[in-house]
Amino acid sequence: MSQLPETGFLRLPQIIGNPKASPPIPPLIPVSKSAWWQGCRTGKFPKPVRFGARITAWRVEDIRALIASL
Repeated sequence: MSQLPETGFLRLPQIIGNPKASPPIPPLIPVSKSAWWQGCRTGKFPKPVRFGARITAWRVEDIRALIASL
C-alpha cells in the first residue's frame, strides 16, 4: 500500500493487476474482473467514478480504506 499515492484515482488494472502488461502489474486486491464489478454492484467494493463513456476509475482513498478493512 506504500506505493499508492495519497490522493488521486486508480484504473481497474492498477487495482486487480495485469500479468500480461509489460512490466506486469501486481494486484492490490487479487480478484477477477467480473468479481470486482459484482462487488461494486453489491456494495462490497467502492463505487467507481465515471469520467466519460469509456473511462472509469476509483478514488485512492476508497481503495486504501478497502485494503485496511480486509
